[in-house]
Amino acid sequence: MAKTTGTGQRPTIRMVAELAGVSTATVSYVLSGRRGDGGPGVSDPTADKVKSAAERLGYRPNQAARAIRTGRTNTVILSLTMLSDPWSLSVIEAVQRAAAPLGITPMILGDAEWVKVLGIHSADAVFVDAVGAKERDAPRRLAATGTTLVVFDELLEPEGFDVIRSVAGPGCELAMEHLLNGHRRIGCLAAAPSSGTPAGPRYEAYARALEGAGIPVRQDYVGGFDGTTAGAYAAATRLLSLPDRPTAVYATTDFAAVSAVNAAQRLGLAVGKDVDIIGVGNTVEGERMSPSLSSVGPVDFFDRLARLLLQRATGEGSDAGPGVLDFPWQLFVRESAPHRSATTRLY
Repeated sequence: MAKTTGTGQRPTIRMVAELAGVSTATVSYVLSGRRGDGGPGVSDPTADKVKSAAERLGYRPNQAARAIRTGRTNTVILSLTMLSDPWSLSVIEAVQRAAAPLGITPMILGDAEWVKVLGIHSADAVFVDAVGAKERDAPRRLAATGTTLVVFDELLEPEGFDVIRSVAGPGCELAMEHLLNGHRRIGCLAAAPSSGTPAGPRYEAYARALEGAGIPVRQDYVGGFDGTTAGAYAAATRLLSLPDRPTAVYATTDFAAVSAVNAAQRLGLAVGKDVDIIGVGNTVEGERMSPSLSSVGPVDFFDRLARLLLQRATGEGSDAGPGVLDFPWQLFVRESAPHRSATTRLY
């Protein structure tokens, strides 16, 4: 809540200018969010005086008035399917870090009906992490009305909006190849539809890799779960409690792999020794945790996504029209699934 002065009046840009001893135009420029410093003709000490005066008074710019004046909201919207997923948290962290110096505020939509929300709310740019079967035409329609979109999707083409493309299949095959170098009893954690049977390219990479190695898929080694962290933890606990439990676990997301690490440790298993665990996504949380999570994923994905989104929000690089930003995947071997020799398989 904005402060009020001793007279009960909300602080204004004129009050900030008087306290800082500068013009209202200087205050407007410094607090515009267009640059982190004072800009041309405004020295750093003057900019610091303006910011200090605004802070002392509790002045906050009128965002609605600014939007009318500049045509910008100084916000970006992040539509994220699952906020607790380390992948989503990595997106948020990267965008916040890139947006702060620009005076841009990220607004988060968690598992919301993003098409409906964008029909009534505007932002300088919008990132959408999943486009459902019934929403496939929505990005094109929204782009035609002027919405600046960056969409994460393996199949959509850039029809007036940018597409972040990161095809997981080859990376998932790398993960299974890594585990098969030291294991034959490999379990799988994968989100499953209401039928309870996992599907999709990430699970298919698991089944294909086992078949190629001459290993049948054991249904008791497949841990389907409802897409929640609690569900992944329960499925991992069941897998790792089997009398002839898997010696390795392939999880189709990093968040499921993190749940598997937690389940293994709760059961007294040493991750990276008693059981190897690998995820999919190469998230920041997975890299930072202990033991660090082996994973497959694209390189520099989150920072590059953030840079593109903020470029679109500010109009930088606008000469280059919407296109596809493609990310090849690679294997990141860390503590949870170290390199093993094929001659010392764990049965």
